[in-house]
Amino acid sequence: MTASPNELVERIAGFTIETQSWGYVSTGTRFKVFNTPGTPRTVHEKVDDAALVHRLTGVTPTVALHIPWDRTDYAELRRYAEQQGVRIGSISPNIFQDDDYHHGSFTNPDPAIRAKAVATSVECVDIMRTTGSKQLSMWVADGTNYPGQGDFRRRREWLRESLRQVYDALDPDMSMILEYKLFEPAFYHTDIADWGQSLLLCQELGDRANVLVDLGHHALGVNIEHIVATLLGQRRLGGFDLNGKRYADDDLMVGSTNPYELFLIMAEITSALADPNPAIAAGAAGVLFKIDQCAMVEEKLPAMLRSIEACQIAYAKSLLIDRDELRKAQDAGDVVGANTVVDSAFQTDVRPLLWQARELLGGPVDPLRAYLDSDLPRKLAADRIGVPAGW
Repeated sequence: MTASPNELVERIAGFTIETQSWGYVSTGTRFKVFNTPGTPRTVHEKVDDAALVHRLTGVTPTVALHIPWDRTDYAELRRYAEQQGVRIGSISPNIFQDDDYHHGSFTNPDPAIRAKAVATSVECVDIMRTTGSKQLSMWVADGTNYPGQGDFRRRREWLRESLRQVYDALDPDMSMILEYKLFEPAFYHTDIADWGQSLLLCQELGDRANVLVDLGHHALGVNIEHIVATLLGQRRLGGFDLNGKRYADDDLMVGSTNPYELFLIMAEITSALADPNPAIAAGAAGVLFKIDQCAMVEEKLPAMLRSIEACQIAYAKSLLIDRDELRKAQDAGDVVGANTVVDSAFQTDVRPLLWQARELLGGPVDPLRAYLDSDLPRKLAADRIGVPAGW
């Protein structure tokens, strides 16, 4: 049994997504960064774009910052963002783009460099206090390229000690979400290579440390929805970095390569939201959905709007799964019937529900078309002359 149409529309309208400042700037491949007209030049212009996306969609009230890419007067930026109609969301420390991190940050053999990485991360906790942010989004890019380059167990101890110092700096109402990545920038091993390693570290740190699942950070064929279900059951799913991949890593538009996987992930979320265990339901309700993509060749704002719609479509379809019929089929051992229930929801055209949700929110029915048909692309390109922001 599914919700009524009105209930579905209200739930779709209430599904919020965080965009990130670096999703609006010039990025690219390892070989070239491509600039596009109208790209933001400053953190304030990044916030402007995030606010524009929120006005068009009604579901992106927060924008994540990356430090030091977004270094500024944070109290002033908080006021500016709120004036534009958005809030500062999660904060990510950059502990991978400094020459000192040539051989790692938290796992560097030099204790002075480890201390520097900790200090940068603790600075981000101070920024959280100033901006009103409640989540520290951590990605530790450390790893090795060759066997023998580092001692696995010693590096893990350094990693755990460093994370402990950062975690202890958090206020009681703040949390840490800890990302993992199969490979890159190192190619022999990554210090936090999978969800289990992230989970173990989070369990050692405390209840306010949870796993961040980046959809692109898995080997081909990995069942991400199974990982999501496991973490939900342990009440340790902190959030998502949402993107798409074809072969490895991430950075493609959300849902552009495997919309069925995205739908199945959302299905685990909506299942947990209805779980009779209130702790599991509450954990699912607190999950952060953050778009983490790099518009390498495509226009930034259209790419962001496209990804937001993909998230909404997958979420809306997941709400259409008839959970009662699914459970009956599962309990009866009806393999085909159970799969049919799930697939029927996926095959449903939910765009009319999205249109109603957008009307409820007071925005355009088609945000991407509204943006493209407006004078905004031309105006942004004309106004933003000069060196665009980037990595």
